[in-house]
Amino acid sequence: MGFWWSFPSETWALISILLSIILLYGYWPYGLFKRLGVPGPKPVPFLGTMLQYRKKFPLSGPLYDAVTTAEDEDWRRIRGVLSPSFTSGRLKEMFGIMKSHSHTLVENLKKTSERGESADIKEFFGPYSLDVVTNTAFGVNIESLNNPNHPFVDNIKKLLDLNVFNPLFLATALFPFVTPLLEQMNISIFPTAVTNFFYTSLQKVKSERLAQAHKRRVDFLQLMIDSQKDSNNLNSKERNKVMTEGLNDHEILSQSLVFIFAGYETSNKTLSFLFYNLASNPETMKKLQEEIDETFPNEAAVDYDMMMNMDYLDAALNESLRLYPVIFRLQRVCKKTVRINSLTIPKNTVIVIPTYTLHRDPEYWTDPDTFNPERFTQENKENIEQYAYMPFGLGPRNCIGMRFALVIIKLAVVEILQRFNISLSEETKVPLELINTGVLAPKHPIKLKFTPRNTPDSAT
Repeated sequence: MGFWWSFPSETWALISILLSIILLYGYWPYGLFKRLGVPGPKPVPFLGTMLQYRKKFPLSGPLYDAVTTAEDEDWRRIRGVLSPSFTSGRLKEMFGIMKSHSHTLVENLKKTSERGESADIKEFFGPYSLDVVTNTAFGVNIESLNNPNHPFVDNIKKLLDLNVFNPLFLATALFPFVTPLLEQMNISIFPTAVTNFFYTSLQKVKSERLAQAHKRRVDFLQLMIDSQKDSNNLNSKERNKVMTEGLNDHEILSQSLVFIFAGYETSNKTLSFLFYNLASNPETMKKLQEEIDETFPNEAAVDYDMMMNMDYLDAALNESLRLYPVIFRLQRVCKKTVRINSLTIPKNTVIVIPTYTLHRDPEYWTDPDTFNPERFTQENKENIEQYAYMPFGLGPRNCIGMRFALVIIKLAVVEILQRFNISLSEETKVPLELINTGVLAPKHPIKLKFTPRNTPDSAT
């Protein structure tokens, strides 16, 4: 057998052509920006700009009909059914349920404070967010703050454990032509056992609701069930209208799972960043406590309308969302070819909006890395460029749960600051190092000290 370098020239020519084709395949799919004249990082063969940008991945599995992934008329119909769930009137009706969980949160922080320990706040805000979402949405009271081993808690953590180096992510990135085949095989980036657990649980809750129709609940699941009017006694035209406008069983379960998936992680991280900012800026914390004490003197019960009208609370939260937008990148799909100035954007191009970068752009923000809630007070916020600040997105596909998230976050802030001063623990690394876990997250735990305000050595 001869050595490889003794191959005839024809063989070397074929090898060269083959390598050239492979290299061309590795580069060509990732040359869109260059062809459009858009500057950006140089793509790596086969991976493109995957290491800099994270594209919307397919293989959403059973969530193909969720409001976050549905398109066109299906999306409009689903969004139309869901929108009434997030009005102020609906949220007021759920406020009592939210307060029961905020009280549990305060009690658990109190126990930690009494032991003289620092609190890893994600271990408090995560369960609080999950408890509120599951109870207000579906009437499932899991009490994860006091029951951390509940199956719901275990499965939500598995659901959120997504890694960009997951073999399925890599397969769709390296070999995009296999994606339709994987979708036909019902292969999903979400673990099948986890999605089956949630679908089974939610189907059980829905069945119990239907069996106890006389016991009305005010929550998201009930509103979706109500969209499924009984069509047995309707004529064919009326039945077609119901089927067109309402949600089917699978769509109801998909929206329910998205509420859990989105509401838990985003609220948890937003609370963590906000309390880090307050602990790092004691003057801001004191000013916010003064507003809280003036609005709810002597630790008075929190009222929905009064809380939502608190100007400095709103400003502090908005400023924290500016510095640490949990959804640090937005994506939209161009539905038709458009031309903006000298740039032509072809139909079906995925457009990525770098929220985090816009929120810290010195062109729009003075001292952009400084926590300064005064930017968002009533007298100043009119000067903010609308499209330079969008933590919940903008336009018709903005975050449908924005108002819900703001309520549960503000409630936790008010009830905690009524009772505690907060400060950074020596164990907290300053400044924060951030990582991409699908949402913006701190690399290391944020640990804070919670000191009761009524003790002699605490600030007032």
